[in-house]
Amino acid sequence: MTLFTKIINGEIPSYKVAENDRFYAFLDINPLTKGHTLVVPKLAEPEADYIFDLDDDTLREMMVFAKQVAIAMKSVISCKRIGVAVLGMEVNHVHVHLVPLKKETDMLFSNPKLRLEPSEMATIANSIANAFEGESV
Repeated sequence: MTLFTKIINGEIPSYKVAENDRFYAFLDINPLTKGHTLVVPKLAEPEADYIFDLDDDTLREMMVFAKQVAIAMKSVISCKRIGVAVLGMEVNHVHVHLVPLKKETDMLFSNPKLRLEPSEMATIANSIANAFEGESV
């Protein structure tokens, strides 16, 4: 069972921003920028760890879900765009990074990670979650 499956199952706490029956989005605890969010599929065992191993329908639906999360993020976070990255090297569970960008270099994963207080993380997650509620999934 992966770290992300434990988060999805509520065994490990997270700052949830959106969820439906197939996908879960939560704040990255080591963000590049404020609002950096991970989108993961809720997968049956064994979990897929490479995005292109997903079946076409799951991949398509995951990207539509990620788009809806990104729209909610952009509506509450001051940024020019929401960047999208799929690295998949950190945790062996398919995941998409959504990163609020003011400039292209905000997306460099070699940048120092932010250290945010739990209260600030909760505020950011709640603001995205409230904006997401207006989206249809």
